[in-house]
Amino acid sequence: MIVSRPIHVIGGGLAGSEAAWQIARAGVPVVLHEMRPVRQTEAHLTENLAELVCSNSFRSDDAVNNAVGLLHEEMRRAGSLILRAGDAHKVPAGGALAVDRVGFSQAVQTALENEPLVTIERGEIDGLPPEEWDSVIIATGPLTSPALADAVRQLTGEDSLAFFDAIAPIVHRDSIDMDKAWFQSRYDKPGPGGTGKDYINCPLTKDEYHAFIAALLAGDKTEFKEWEKDTPYFEGCLPIEVMAERGVETLAFGPMKPVGLTNPHNPTVKAHAIVQLRQDNALGTLYNIVGFQTKLKYGEQSRIFRMIPGLEKAEFARLGGIHRNTFLNSPRLLDGTLRLNLRPSLRFAGQVTGVEGYVESSAIGLLAGRFAAAERLGHAVHVPPPTTALGALLNHLTGGASADTFQPMNVNFGLFPPLDTRVKRHDRKPAMSQRALSDLDAWLGLRAAAE
Repeated sequence: MIVSRPIHVIGGGLAGSEAAWQIARAGVPVVLHEMRPVRQTEAHLTENLAELVCSNSFRSDDAVNNAVGLLHEEMRRAGSLILRAGDAHKVPAGGALAVDRVGFSQAVQTALENEPLVTIERGEIDGLPPEEWDSVIIATGPLTSPALADAVRQLTGEDSLAFFDAIAPIVHRDSIDMDKAWFQSRYDKPGPGGTGKDYINCPLTKDEYHAFIAALLAGDKTEFKEWEKDTPYFEGCLPIEVMAERGVETLAFGPMKPVGLTNPHNPTVKAHAIVQLRQDNALGTLYNIVGFQTKLKYGEQSRIFRMIPGLEKAEFARLGGIHRNTFLNSPRLLDGTLRLNLRPSLRFAGQVTGVEGYVESSAIGLLAGRFAAAERLGHAVHVPPPTTALGALLNHLTGGASADTFQPMNVNFGLFPPLDTRVKRHDRKPAMSQRALSDLDAWLGLRAAAE
């Protein structure tokens, strides 16, 4: 079947790029609209498609025992461009899949530029798409332009929920004092492209830790505008000083936990807390401070983070920051294939639907692209089984969650249906992963048969 009418995708981030790729690979033309550089955002630094604005980590790559690792594998099997680029530009990160952010975004952009069925148009869509665009995916992410966000809000009659997302600082590798710090992954666990010595670790004594916490709590922080003050944070991406406010030892049991690490400079003394830094680019010249999302002002960040042993002379390639994210009440507004109930020609994808995380956002883009392409080709739109990571995430957005209490969610095994048979506790995750991949292969085969 020859298709001449394109599908329009608004937003060239992870979800929009993935959606456009899936549509084109199905043989359907697509126009990908990205407003940068015509209109920039407060968080982006470049005009590249699929730019990573926060961490460079796609989190765990363990497809057997971790739900996000399982989602990685499902997306690979579904021909994900985002995972293909991530695998091609991975950097050492223990058991995680982390990427060289520049090489990654350039790979995504080059693939889309070289795809004959993809047209990239730069410029802001400053309202609802025109009626003649009969199939549109809105994948504008957490930084949707105000004009488009207002238009969607007026159409739905719903106030978008919102939360703050914080960005961790990045340090130049050669400014870290390796006489105090050392390379080691927690429990020496290797990961994609890694050796088991993938993180730089900076130890703190009890006194150093308590002084650091006191400085965090007293530090000068970004003041929110009046209309922003009641916006909740996402629990999986809390600013470090917000975590510190929950108790003096909170960070020592969170991102600064010392377990699974031994200081070779002083192996007989156990650190009270440890700060980890993860490689941020392929050259290994930049490292981001893991879990150190922050709303501290720039001057305070430099002063306080240099209290960490090994970072006394740290030079920062980028300081942390904070931006406001918005997302739809998807269980109330979207149908089972991510279409807006009030205007089915509009689909939504990515973080704006209420998923949290790079991989989850990309996954929803993958699904939206596949659904839109199938619809355009006149095929039945088959949703993935809820026993898969893709299906569990989709089900959460489109009916599994309560519309009254809906909040952003990472993929996790709690979203999956329970196993039908009795399985020992330590075998449950592997069994759920095995079931998911078997069911995913059947779903992908069903799609192939339809085509």
